[in-house]
Amino acid sequence: MTDTLTRGAANQAGAHVNPNAAAEAQDFLPLKGIDHVEFWVGNAKQAAAYYRALWGFTPVAYAGLETGVRDRASYVLVQNDIRFVFTAPLTPDGELAEHVRQHGDGVHDIAFAVDDVASAWEETTKRGARSALEPTDYAGQKGTLRRSAIHTYGEVIHSFIDRSDYHGTFAPGYHKIKTPAAAATGQSLLEVDHCVGNVALGDMNRFVDFYKDVLGFSQLIHYDDKVIHTEYSALMSKVMQNGNGRIKFPINEPAAGKKKSQIQEFLDWYLDEGTQHIALRTEDIVGTVRALKARGVEFLGMPHAYYQSLPERVGDVGVPMQTLEELGIEADRDEEGYLLQIFTKPVQDRPTFFFEIIERHGSRGFGVGNFKALFEAIEIEQAKRGNL
Repeated sequence: MTDTLTRGAANQAGAHVNPNAAAEAQDFLPLKGIDHVEFWVGNAKQAAAYYRALWGFTPVAYAGLETGVRDRASYVLVQNDIRFVFTAPLTPDGELAEHVRQHGDGVHDIAFAVDDVASAWEETTKRGARSALEPTDYAGQKGTLRRSAIHTYGEVIHSFIDRSDYHGTFAPGYHKIKTPAAAATGQSLLEVDHCVGNVALGDMNRFVDFYKDVLGFSQLIHYDDKVIHTEYSALMSKVMQNGNGRIKFPINEPAAGKKKSQIQEFLDWYLDEGTQHIALRTEDIVGTVRALKARGVEFLGMPHAYYQSLPERVGDVGVPMQTLEELGIEADRDEEGYLLQIFTKPVQDRPTFFFEIIERHGSRGFGVGNFKALFEAIEIEQAKRGNL
């Protein structure tokens, strides 16, 4: 096992890890975790049906015409500690409709749970954040929910949410779905592990500074283009995390290459900087991937050669190599442990947003040993789309 650990550490060459990242994070903005992620989509009802039937999320709340909302429809779905909101425009005008027209389906809001939305807003805006919503109270029959928000990269915002005086299902103006349709079973998705933002060439350090200076995050890892590259393309990435380590945001930018990287493809089709993918943590990646595949979720495949060399590189990861290859699951090991991961294909028509499923066993990394093989697999899909 010592040799395996040494090999795992060697895979980090070109990856600069900061073991003191959590301690260095500022404490002026205590974030308890991710409250929810809101997607702006073309058809919220169909999106909700997709995530219920294929991904096993349970619809719990709704807002729309029947609840007195005239310009949009929203469905709230949950699975364990993951809460997704899917919102679609009901009219052709306004910010929401224009966002969907220009970008297609995508992440609009990565919301944080806090104890004090006013303090969160004041601390971030005085450090340079652009306000998206001043501290606001939303009163309803189930109490008062408090919210404020700031802008980040592209058109993504971060809301600050205080639910301490609210006892409803999601928020005032939403009606609880009392008899939700049965969600699919067999998967186990527990929480959001990390959210990845794609930004334009030259913007990565600007947003690293934004998360450090405005939100008090610290840099956990830096991957340069010597690590994340193939024969054709490359990118650079820095991983930011908050003080308690519960929120991790890798930020990617493209790097020079013979052809377009996956980051540039995202920027070309999303027409802006935005959230490229969200990683969902599981403690049973094999059962989860089997269930998702059986219901039609499409994942990237890995070549046989990847699995031939995997045992020597990572050692025993608790799952037979034959099973990993059958399902297309990747494995990586570092000095802290190992992880298993897999990536879906884009989950909408444009080649933009996708998901990662990740199972961690000590490792706090992001699968650096898989980057080359993974990006080659992504390039195969890019070539099929004519975007490489």
